[in-house]
Amino acid sequence: MATTVDARTQLPSDAELDRLAIDWLLSSDEPGIRMQARRDLLGEDTAGDEARVLNGPMMTALLEGQQPDGGFGVDVYSKWKGAHWRLVSLVELGVPAGEPRALAAYETVLRWLTAARHLKSVPEIDGRSRRCASQEGNALAVGVRLGLAGDPRVRLLAESLMGWQWPDGGWNCVRTASTTHSSFYETVTPLWGLAEYATATGDRDAAQANRRTAGFFLDHEVYRSHRTGAIGDPRWLELHWPPYYAYDVLWGLTVLARAGALPDARAEDALELVRSKRLADGRWPAEGGIKWRTESLRRRDRDVVAWPRSGPSEMLTLNAVRVLRAALA
Repeated sequence: MATTVDARTQLPSDAELDRLAIDWLLSSDEPGIRMQARRDLLGEDTAGDEARVLNGPMMTALLEGQQPDGGFGVDVYSKWKGAHWRLVSLVELGVPAGEPRALAAYETVLRWLTAARHLKSVPEIDGRSRRCASQEGNALAVGVRLGLAGDPRVRLLAESLMGWQWPDGGWNCVRTASTTHSSFYETVTPLWGLAEYATATGDRDAAQANRRTAGFFLDHEVYRSHRTGAIGDPRWLELHWPPYYAYDVLWGLTVLARAGALPDARAEDALELVRSKRLADGRWPAEGGIKWRTESLRRRDRDVVAWPRSGPSEMLTLNAVRVLRAALA
């Protein structure tokens, strides 16, 4: 009698795919990626890796051209060469807390975002503060990662976000009274920042705000309309790196994992979508072109680092494995 073989048994297991992905990450030219793979995926002690992390080619490129004032010869928010954007990428690559060049660059961000003129420019329309909170969200996360959670100016970033938070748990900068629903783009990095801040300080208000924001994304199943169940934006299904201020399903899950909001049944559909994008060799590819580019940014060298536009992405693979493990915790 012939034996029936289930074709599914011929597929690599999740553990085998993880091993392939981790082996690839451990062969990266970027020490910060190797360090994070060892620390977060293998559970190794990486306390002695800080000096090597700073020597990585991407890390070096992000710190190149720094001026005596801590900036990079352009406006702090200049896309994508300003200190604000470089710091987010430096943190994602594992720049150590207290790194002097990163701290000098961060001072320029704090001078911008905590200035009285900036804070007074936030309008309140129909009872809602209309603020592009992705800026404070990224900056708050960076400040905590650099070891400055106790700095009063970093505290001000957190307090500002909490004060501007909308009833549904998010933020939006649209200045029309008819807009009463938060923006995924303006809400995902505040979730990251408040999660980092709450963990570092134990601040209960920040933890509560963080839970409300996580609930916003989970109520939307990470990428759907909470009213109709339709996909919020087809672009959210395409993975890309860096996210800068944009959004996709993996970035949403990554930040939810950092916020301690996984596992959650409401994220299962999004997790399955991410699983479906995994390549046969265990890696995840960048997709769909350059989501952060606008018509006014045509030159490739606007990005300091030559991030992969297509094909396997180290940062996407690192985050995807972390997310899937967090969902099983």
